[in-house]
Amino acid sequence: MSTTRKGYPSDVSDAEWEFLLPYLTLMREDAPQREHPLRELFDALRYVVETGRPWRFLPHDLPPWEAVYQQARRWLQAGVFEQAGHDLRAVVRFLADRGPEPSAAILDSRTLQSTPESGGRAGFDGAEKKKGSKVHAAVDTLGNLLALKATPADEQDRAQVADLVKAVREATDETVEVAFVDQGYTGADAARAAESEGVRLEVVKHTEAERGFVLLPRRWVVERSFGWLGRFRRLARDYERLNETLTGWHWVAFVGLLLARVAGNSS
Repeated sequence: MSTTRKGYPSDVSDAEWEFLLPYLTLMREDAPQREHPLRELFDALRYVVETGRPWRFLPHDLPPWEAVYQQARRWLQAGVFEQAGHDLRAVVRFLADRGPEPSAAILDSRTLQSTPESGGRAGFDGAEKKKGSKVHAAVDTLGNLLALKATPADEQDRAQVADLVKAVREATDETVEVAFVDQGYTGADAARAAESEGVRLEVVKHTEAERGFVLLPRRWVVERSFGWLGRFRRLARDYERLNETLTGWHWVAFVGLLLARVAGNSS
């Protein structure tokens, strides 16, 4: 491996690293069994998520792909990116003069095309006419990620309400009282599932008199969040064998987005 680093746009800045280090240090940074600097391992992971580069095609001036992959698995299993994401969300809300925890959420999903790696668990989304995986997300009214779940694409949105709302309530100290959804979440079962967790579902309907693209109140926020995530090429399709990996990469991406937002407000 080269002894010099070229530097990549995905490399973490000094300020970002100062924030992230406590979350990523599962053992001492100077532990004798550590062969590669923790910061370079994270830079390599973020490079994969941002560019979509296969593991084995990592540039030679980054740590070996095997080392990056193994460390990434440890981080995902420990849930460090989700923890960092929730803490960064509180910082972003503070900078926007909001309380640390939201009182409302928006739920929605997007379908990712399957690949040979993920095809074994793919389902067919009849609405999107696409075979793949569906990522169900909950965000706050600023678009910050609250909860995430991946299923085959043929799973109904309304069937995920219970799991999503429960995760949202746990992540926000049970402050969320209402969740805005589209008409894919209508039905008594979905409403009861939300109510069992202390959340009221509010369906934002498309006005029948209007045709074409319509910017729906509240609903556009989660669509914007999906747009942000769509800039990460590893998330353009479902390249993962495991649901846990797919959701984990979404948290890695969102941590990067929140770090950039915090840095922009503090500069």
